[in-house]
This record gives sequence, C-alpha cells and structure tokens, in this order.
Amino acid sequence: MRLAIATDAWFPQVNGVVRTLAATVAELDLRGYETELITPQRFLTVPMPGYSSIRLAMAPRFGLRRMLDDYEPDIVHISTEGPIGWSARGWCLSRGVPFTTAFHTRFPEYASVRTGISAERFWPIMRRFHAPSRAVLVATESLARELAGRGIANSCRWSRGIDHWMFRAEGELHPELEKLPRPILLNVGRVAPEKNLEAFLDADVAGTKVVVGDGPSLDDLRQRYPQAFFPGALSGEMLAAAYRTADCFVFPSLTDTFGLVIIEALASGVPVAAYPVTGPIDILGADGCGIDGDLVAPAGVLDDDLTGAIEGALRLDREAAKALGARFTWEAATDQFLSAVEGAVRLGEPERGLEPA
Repeated sequence: MRLAIATDAWFPQVNGVVRTLAATVAELDLRGYETELITPQRFLTVPMPGYSSIRLAMAPRFGLRRMLDDYEPDIVHISTEGPIGWSARGWCLSRGVPFTTAFHTRFPEYASVRTGISAERFWPIMRRFHAPSRAVLVATESLARELAGRGIANSCRWSRGIDHWMFRAEGELHPELEKLPRPILLNVGRVAPEKNLEAFLDADVAGTKVVVGDGPSLDDLRQRYPQAFFPGALSGEMLAAAYRTADCFVFPSLTDTFGLVIIEALASGVPVAAYPVTGPIDILGADGCGIDGDLVAPAGVLDDDLTGAIEGALRLDREAAKALGARFTWEAATDQFLSAVEGAVRLGEPERGLEPA
C-alpha cells in the first residue's frame, strides 16, 4: 500500500499533532509500509497570523499536485485543514484517489477565541472539508459523537500513545522544579489563549504553579502571574523529569480533542486535574478510574470546579496514574490508524491486496 500523509503541522512545530504523526510514521516504517510525507518543509512558508512560530505553506497547490502525481499513492491521509490539507483534498477529488482525514484540532473554537466571531460560523467549513473523506479519524468516542451531531459522520477511532521508556515514574527529578515550594502543580503545552491557562493560574490553591511550554501568550502570562514559574519549552529527558517532579498535572483546556500531555503525565505517575470535557473524560472516565471504570483507584479528578479538582487530585495514589498511563501505546494507536486507512482503500478496490510495501 502506497500511503501519502499531507499535513500543515510538522517540525519544528511542537504540538500533539506533530508528535502523533511522527510516532505513527515511525511505527509504520518499522512495519514496512511506504509513506510519502507532504509537509510545510517542502514549500515556501509564511508565519501564521497571530502565531509566528507556526509557518504555513504558501500556495502549495501546484507543487503538491506534482508530488502526488509522481508518487501515485493508493490513498492519502489528510491530517489538517490548512493550505496543504485543502490542496491534498482537491488533488484526491480530481484524481479519484480515496482519502481519509483527521479531526485533531477544534479550529472553530480556536478561531472564535482569536477573532471574537462565533464558532458556529466556522463549523460549515469543517463539514465541507471532511464530507468526502472515507473515514474521519478521531481520538475519542465523545468527539465522534459530537462531530456526528454537527454533520461530520463516518468517524473511526484513532487513539494516542506515548514513549514509555521516556515518560515513566522512575527516574531523575527536574533540578529547578524540585526546589520549588510544594505541592508542584504542572501544566505542559502551548501557551496560547485557547488553552484556558488563566483558569489554572487563578485557582486558589497552595503550592507552586508551573507552566511548561512556549506560545503567543507566554510573555503576557509571565507579567500577569509573577508568582508562577514559566521555564519555557522543555523536551526529552528534561520534560520527562518535569512530569515526574510534579505532584499534580492540571489540564484546564476546554477545547482539546484529546490531550497527549495527560497520558504523558499519567505514565509518569502524576494524578490529573481537569474539567469533565472531551479529552480528559475519554482518558480518565467520569470517576477518574478509566473509561471502563476498572481501575482500583482513581488516577485523576474531573470537576467543573478546577480548584476542587486540583485539591482532590493531590490526594490520589500515584500508582493508579501510572497504571492508567501504561494502557496507551503507539503500537495500539497505529493498529487503529491502519485499520481505518486500509478499510478506506478496500471500499474502492475490494480486490486489492494490502500487504506492506
């Protein structure tokens, strides 16, 4: 099977979409699948308005068509609804090549936060983009239900995994964080308006609030919350050490479709506090005992009162968090990805063999 993946999100961006795609491509390579990547690195780019660290491909249509014409994929997976995503969608429709899409990011809500325009104005664009897709890959069941209610159907589950060698409970602590007054309350991710970080930073709880990451809101939040610690972006062993050092991981976002950082924290043995929304509730379950409710003790607390969730999570057993985090692997997630993509190919060509290239 000749698979092309088209994405507007790729290195040097640091976010859940990029990490998910990179891990999936690495797993596909191990299994012997041939994959062609169409990313912004192959085009001239311009900074995204309001977020200069993200660069968008400039007029990628003709270059992308040449790339895909040369590669002749059996199927294209379109990961994002940006310039590359729309161009890949157009190529597939014009050539009669099947494609799948993914719903990684709540662009309507993100656009609403940044523009002040109602998110409802942007949802028709999302429906149009995903309508011809043979499978819309989503990370959680609650997101699938929500999209179906908005007219985006034909969804398939594509969960997430982590590097369990990197994100583990045993190991060195972060040298700066371990000196801070406890409890240490940690958040990791993009420092941007849509992440609702003020809800975390305004929470009336004891201890030290730590926000790891970079983004357009970083300088503003540093000035407004001098009592919090903003070490900037961390990666590799230093990020893993930061997780291990924390007493509680706080995830205040109301707009994420999953929350890869949640399972990284759990695997590091850190209980989670969050709102009961898509993403956290699909990982932790309503009672914190997993979506099947089979953990012997809760690994996190979900509550509309984030302060109460934090206070509750600080009382939890770290072993429960570790046990839940261990359930998420890239091997299992890639099995789901392949099932969706190969199923989409079979819809059009049931006689085709689907052995790795």
